[in-house]
Amino acid sequence: MAKAVFIQQGENIDYTAANAVEYMEIVPLTSCIGVALEPIAAGAAGTVSLTGVYELPAAAGLAINVGDAVFWNADNGNIDKDGKGVPAGIAVAAKASAGASVRVKLGFVCAPAATA
Repeated sequence: MAKAVFIQQGENIDYTAANAVEYMEIVPLTSCIGVALEPIAAGAAGTVSLTGVYELPAAAGLAINVGDAVFWNADNGNIDKDGKGVPAGIAVAAKASAGASVRVKLGFVCAPAATA
């Protein structure tokens, strides 16, 4: 039988940056986003958080409800909920359409509601 080797809890990961990354900068990965917990030089490894609640910039004119699945749009540098971009997590506080940021629980996506 195959066996696993424990490496770490996984809340934070070691990330090798292709380009320089600033402290608290959003780091889009293939299927989620993280937040840099330290400055990371290009080609160097540093720590990126994959969990937690962060206040992130959000698209203007967009209302977001608690529990909405949200996505990171690297083209405009904002959270949105159109299903495009990299999955970010869920909103844990409502954002009015006039708001400029939203609180997001990284990496968490609620399961779709069951249909009767």
